Amino acid sequence: MDIYAQNIMDHYKHPRHNGPLAKADAKHRALNQSCGDDITVFLKFSGDKIKQIKFIGQGCAISQAGISILSEELPGKTKKEVLAYGFDEIKKIFGIAISERRYNCAMLGLQAIQRAIIDKG
Repeated sequence: MDIYAQNIMDHYKHPRHNGPLAKADAKHRALNQSCGDDITVFLKFSGDKIKQIKFIGQGCAISQAGISILSEELPGKTKKEVLAYGFDEIKKIFGIAISERRYNCAMLGLQAIQRAIIDKG
């Protein structure tokens, strides 16, 4: 198993920033209907920047590792920067090839974060 796959398995087995966030500034729940992944993200902002991300959820290794990785990667970024993220950024963060079949799993955490930012306004 290569180092990137090991990283994904480590985040899946030992998720970072897992749990609800008291007094979150924004929150959003996202579901992947095709495989049952379920993620709720909680965001705290400092001005226009993300200060903290926490999450709860369940699902496959890709979806759960993905939100764990993002919870470490995105704090300090502006809302605008995060809203500009897409599949290319997710592939770079994961560091592995993501099949078309796993696209929704890989994107679920980012989509939840982006939706929470949009809903907050």
